[in-house]
Amino acid sequence: MASLLSEILFETAGQGPPPSKDFFQFVITQKEVIWRWWKISVRSEFRGAPPGEIKQLHNDFLNDARLQEQLAAVFGTRILDYTLALCRGHVDYLERLPDKLLLKILSCISLQDIGHLSQTSSRFRKVRPIPCPFLLCFLSEVSMPKVPGWSTISGRFMKCGSVHMLI
Repeated sequence: MASLLSEILFETAGQGPPPSKDFFQFVITQKEVIWRWWKISVRSEFRGAPPGEIKQLHNDFLNDARLQEQLAAVFGTRILDYTLALCRGHVDYLERLPDKLLLKILSCISLQDIGHLSQTSSRFRKVRPIPCPFLLCFLSEVSMPKVPGWSTISGRFMKCGSVHMLI
């Protein structure tokens, strides 16, 4: 399962809360946490200030209440909770599955189970059953057929029992 993990587990960036114009970036790799900031100000005392960076191992971040407060202030408590879980080793491997493997798994479970799975993750909410009796593809990428009303839909199809899935 560890081979499913890329070097960067999570990355986000954004502007600090008002009235700040400062820009922040937060990155979690497999081994460390990186917090970067850029001061953006019209005040002469901050003009030309160099960007800053803090790198910490996961355990150090878990014990650094000050950095956690900064992260929550800039990106919110949901991001803080998610990053704390990542640093504790709670990685969601289902989110990181390659598409072909995910499609293979989905082809082996019932539609009801796919519905339950779609409630666990935004990635799985994209999967929805559609009636498509003429489409006979399985685990392959195809272009959308020219069907009236489907012109705005595009994606990959798979057959799951007698129902085809649009991913």
